[in-house]
Amino acid sequence: MPKRASTRRFAVLALVLALVSACSQRGGSGSGGAVEKPAIRVAIFSAVDLATFWLAQEGGYFKVEGLDVQADAGASGQEALTRMTNGQDDLALSTYTLFFLAKNNGADLKLIADATSASPRSNELVTVPNSPVKTVTDLNGKRIAISSKNAASDVLTRSVLRDHGVGFDKVQWVPMPLPDMGTALAQGRIDAAYQPEPFLTQSAKVAGAYPVIDAASGSTQSFPLTGFGATAKWVQAHPKTMLAFQRAMLNATRAAVDRARIEPLVVRNAKVDQDIASLMVMPAFGSTLDARRIQRVPDLLQQLGVVQTKLDASSMIAPQASTG
Repeated sequence: MPKRASTRRFAVLALVLALVSACSQRGGSGSGGAVEKPAIRVAIFSAVDLATFWLAQEGGYFKVEGLDVQADAGASGQEALTRMTNGQDDLALSTYTLFFLAKNNGADLKLIADATSASPRSNELVTVPNSPVKTVTDLNGKRIAISSKNAASDVLTRSVLRDHGVGFDKVQWVPMPLPDMGTALAQGRIDAAYQPEPFLTQSAKVAGAYPVIDAASGSTQSFPLTGFGATAKWVQAHPKTMLAFQRAMLNATRAAVDRARIEPLVVRNAKVDQDIASLMVMPAFGSTLDARRIQRVPDLLQQLGVVQTKLDASSMIAPQASTG
C-alpha cells in the first residue's frame, strides 16, 4: 500500500511539472495566456547597444516567456527601421532620432522597450595629435565626421557645439561609416570625429585618438540613444507578445549589471576584440520607457531645426510590462 501511494505521488508531481513547463512554453510568466506570435523577428544592426538583447536570447529569457526570437541583422539603424515598417520584421532596434523622424514623416510607430542611453565617456568627439583641433572652440569651421545627417552622431555633436557657443553652420560635416573614422583621422582627411564605443577605444588604439569633449554632456548628458519599436498595427494585434518581449528584456537588463555576463556577448556578436571590449565604456542599459526622459529626443530635434513641430513622446510609448 505505501508503495502504491508513493507511486501515485510521483505521478502527480510529474503531471504538475509537465503542466508548469507547458504553460511557460505557451505563454510565459504572467502573460495571461499564450502569446499571439511565439516566433518573431527583430531587425537589428551590429552595436554594443544589443548586449541585453543577446543576453535575453542566449540566457533563455525570451524562451521563458514563450518566445522564439530571431535577429535579422542589417547595416544600420535606418535599415532596421525600414525592415520593420515594411513588414519584413516584427520589431526593430534603432536610434530614437530615427524613430521620431519616421513619426514626423507620417509613420505610425510605437516604442516597445528601451535599450541604451549615453553614459559618461561612451560617446565623444575625438581628434588626433597632428590635428589643428585642440579644444572644443577649435571645431568651428573644421571637418567633423558623423555617421549620417540627423543621426544621433549629428544631433549630439551639434548640441554639444551649441552648448559651448560654437557655430555649427560653418562646420564641414563628413558622413562616413564609424569604423572608417579612425583611419581618416590618422590620414588627416578629417579634423575630428564623433565616436561611440567600441569605435572610440579602437580609434584610440589604432590612431592615437583622444577626446576633445564628451558628446553626452551638457544638454545631452545621459541622452536616450536606442530602443525597440514596432508599428502601431503590430502592437494592437500582438499585445501579449509585446508584453512577453518587454518582460524578457527587463530581466535581461537586470542581469546585465554583471559586466562579466555581457562582455563575452559583445566580443562574439559585435565582433569586438577582447582587449577592446575589456577597456571600452559600456552604455547605460535600460528596458522600461519613461515618457519624460524620451521626450528629450524630439525636443532636441525641434531645437536644432531638424523637425518643425513638437512631437509627443508619450503618444508613441506602448503599454509597459510590470516592473515588479
